[in-house]
Amino acid sequence: MPGGRLTQQERQQIALGLADGLPYAEIARSLDRPTSTVTREVMRNGGPTAYRAELAHRATEHRAHRRKQAGPRDSNTAPQAHGRDAEAVQEFEEVFTTVLMQSGMPKMMSRVLTCLTITDSGSLTASELVERLQVSPASVSKAIAYLESQSFIRRERDERRRDRYVVDDDIWYQSMIASARATEQIIETAHQGVGVLGAGTPAATRLEGVARFLGFVSENITRAANQARDVLHTKSGTVPEASRD
Repeated sequence: MPGGRLTQQERQQIALGLADGLPYAEIARSLDRPTSTVTREVMRNGGPTAYRAELAHRATEHRAHRRKQAGPRDSNTAPQAHGRDAEAVQEFEEVFTTVLMQSGMPKMMSRVLTCLTITDSGSLTASELVERLQVSPASVSKAIAYLESQSFIRRERDERRRDRYVVDDDIWYQSMIASARATEQIIETAHQGVGVLGAGTPAATRLEGVARFLGFVSENITRAANQARDVLHTKSGTVPEASRD
């Protein structure tokens, strides 16, 4: 597997692959690169619809030049616990952030959620997030508001009466349930539309189909989330009873 930065020719191949609608994995195979490398490259440079090889190459060179001018980052890089490789951790942080962005989550929200997720304590204050991510307090505040509204994080007060933002073992379950509830609102609204548009009309029939489909999906997601909830609290190598069926 080749290492190092992507070449300009590789970026052109990525652009051609995107234009042909190829998935990231297929583009990566043609380059003999990890899928995560291609995914991160595209998401960092405008996304699949706005990616331009020349612009991406110049942007990468500019970032490398800035890093070189800034010198070593030792003063800003905290020592890694458990003997972790700092570069590997940074690489994973970028990959996980990119995957969240690909799922539809905005960039800053993805960065904050990733930062919290890969922190051993699972909690940070707003000022700690600002320091770690090197962004403005306003950016962090906006990201936190979004993540709280989606039940991805929760807040608690520490001994110094500061708000700490937490991701714990139950957060992904709570977020899944919140998503199912939001889907139920769409279903209810679709049913209302049937009455407004007139039962049996093409538009109403379409809404009825939407309501049935989303109802089935929402019901199954809720059931699966409840059945699998114990997985979040289960140590690796063991399988809870509910998930064996």
